[in-house]
Parts: sequence; C-alpha cells; structure tokens
Amino acid sequence: MTASSVETDQQVREQVRNNYRRFLSRGRAKLGDMFGGHVEVGSEGAWVYTSDGNRFLNVGGYGVFLHGARHPAVVAAVVAQIQSHPIATRLMLEPSVAEAAAALVAVAPPGLTRVHFAGSGAEAVEAAIKMARVQGRRRLVSTVNGYHGKTMGALSVTAQDLYQRPFRPLLPDTTHVPYGDVEALGAALAAGPPACVIMEPVQGEGGVVIPPPGYLREVSRLCREHGAFLVLDEILTGVGRLGHWWGALREGVTPDVLLAGKSLSGGIVPVSAVVATAEAFQAFDKDPFLHTSTFSGAPIAMAATRAAITVATEERLVERAATLGDELLARLRAVAAGYPHLVREVRGVGLLIGVEFAGPGLAGEAILELLNARVIVNHSLNASAVLRLTPPAVLSGDEVALLVDAFDGALRTLGHRYPTADRLGVH
Repeated sequence: MTASSVETDQQVREQVRNNYRRFLSRGRAKLGDMFGGHVEVGSEGAWVYTSDGNRFLNVGGYGVFLHGARHPAVVAAVVAQIQSHPIATRLMLEPSVAEAAAALVAVAPPGLTRVHFAGSGAEAVEAAIKMARVQGRRRLVSTVNGYHGKTMGALSVTAQDLYQRPFRPLLPDTTHVPYGDVEALGAALAAGPPACVIMEPVQGEGGVVIPPPGYLREVSRLCREHGAFLVLDEILTGVGRLGHWWGALREGVTPDVLLAGKSLSGGIVPVSAVVATAEAFQAFDKDPFLHTSTFSGAPIAMAATRAAITVATEERLVERAATLGDELLARLRAVAAGYPHLVREVRGVGLLIGVEFAGPGLAGEAILELLNARVIVNHSLNASAVLRLTPPAVLSGDEVALLVDAFDGALRTLGHRYPTADRLGVH
C-alpha cells in the first residue's frame, strides 16, 4: 500500500471504531481491537478481505459459510429476486416461499413435511417452543452447555448461567440434563408431565461435543415412551455441516421438529426454518395468524434458500463436507500430537471441528496467532478452552494446506512460549 492509502485505511478504521463506540457496543469495539482492529470489507469463497488490502482464510463465521461467501449461483438468485419482488405483501400467496418450503422438505428427514420460516436461529427456537406448548408440553428439558439462542424462550433452554443470570426469571419448569446421558434424560422425563426436549445432534457452542453412538436414537425412544415433544436444533449442524444433510440422519431419527439456519441461505441473507411433522404443525396449520412475523418467508430470503439447497445438491457439498472433514481432522490431529501439553483433543464430525486446549487462555492465544497468520477461527461461547473451525465445503487443496500450516505455526509459537505443562500452570 502507498503512504496515502495507508493513511486512508487508518482513517477508515478509526471512523469505524468511533461509530462502534458511539452508536453500537463499546465492548464490541474493544473486542475488535483485541483481534487486531481489522475492518472487513469484502468476501468471496473461503476468503475475507480487509480495508488494508489483506485477505484472511475464513474457517470461522460460526457455521454460516458452508457454500463459501457469495456463491455465484446464490448471488444470482438473490439479485434476480431483488430486481423483481424482494418483499411480499403477506396478503396474497407468493411463489418463492412455497418453492423454498418444497425444496427444504425434499431434503429433510422423512416425515417432516411442514415448514415455518423465520429470520434467526433464536426465532426458530421460539416457534418450536410454541408448537410444543400448544400441544400441552409446557415443561422444557435441554442439555447442559447446549446453545439455542438468547431471546427469552431460547435463553431458557440455553443452559449457561453467564447468559441467563442478568435476565431471570426466564420460562418456568425448565430442566437441564448432562449431554449424552440417557439415564439422566429418562429420569427428567419421568419426573413430571410430558415435556418438550430440545437438543443439538452435536453441541457446537458447547465445544464440539459429540454424543455416544446411538444417543439420539435413545433420546427419540425416551421421548416416545414418555410422550415428550422432540426438537432437534440443527441450526449449526444442518444443511450438510456434519457430512450428512442433517445430524438426525446419522442415526435415522425423525424428531417432531427440526430447526435449520446459518448456512440455509448460502451465507447471503439471514434465514432460519422450523421443519415439522404434520401433527406437530397442526395448530399453525389451523390458524395462520397464531405465530407470524413480518419478514417470515421474505422472497429475497426464499430465493437464497432455494439456490443454496440446489447448490449443495448439485455440487455435492454434503459429500464434500464428509471427505474434507475427515482429511482436516486427520491432519490437524497429526499436528497437535506434537504438543500434548497444549492440546487435549482435536475432535469433530464433518466440517464442525473443535480443538480443545489445556486452558481458555491458550485457546485465546491460538486464535490471535492464527489471525496473525491470516486465518479466521472462532471460540466456543460455552466452552472457552475450545477453538472451533467451521470451514466452507469449497476449500481447495491449497487452502487446506494453508490452514494446516497456520495451525502448525500457531502451535509452534505457543510451544516456544510454553515449553512444558509446568510453564502453563496446567498438569
């Protein structure tokens, strides 16, 4: 960059910081400074571009970019919709939402035939809770360290005291059981009237926690036995992230309700969905005004959803997530094996990968070292020692090599900084 362009970039970055401080969150501004003060201004494929002319390999993005950023087919569908009819009146019937619902049902687990669209994952959780309540399941059962959002109902089932404490009281009759513990779930379901159970097939913000084989099948069986309403939160894990269209399909489970989001629109516009059995959906079927939202099923979001499903199918992104995930997991584990005092475990399913460090501080330092190497990863909100990778399924061989090399370099730097567990204060 020339001297004048450097000066211009500094001005841009300072203006952005000032606007965050004055009009948004001062805490968010400080967090941005902690991560280098970069300002992102563009994206394409696996890359994010910053105002200073640099680019970063994006294997974070909290699971949104399975298709990569700005996939041409999804962009083209959205642009065409914007140029014709971006937002509907909601008085008349409108084709794009009907087509998107049909496309989503076509790839959903068998038996899930009805759809309600929303804008965010938390909105989808709220709709699912209401579906359960209208059928008399007012008691809620979720899992420790599960994450389902931060609106009041979703927060009630997000079992994390840090986020709940300032906003209590939340929804009553809520129980949290250890994830992966079938006996604990059975006891909770037997302890009261029929409940609504909500959980993730793999915990994401909980630190990429993979349940024991057969766990979801047992959860489904217990729900049937106790008359419980089962909601699988696949907002992160769905649409191919796990190397299957849905985590439910890994064990052949059909819940009453499945929640989709994040990569559902190809990373272009916000959209989420509740996909339900006809029985679970019946109250919404009878009264279309029972649960509404102005922007639910907006044509612009529906165009993105249809295109994202088409791209995932035609470009075999789900299969790619499985094979690429296996490769990445093996290569990252091989690197981590040289630093057993730093890394406790590298685990994952498909393109949802967690690296558990010996402590939260190490995970934070690793994120910074990777940023210095121009690689974006994420932390885990409910597991601060776990660094999380959610790469796009469109990574090339060279991009995979760059990621592995950056991970190797980050661990090498941390290894020099902390050559033994004694230096970490961790044993």
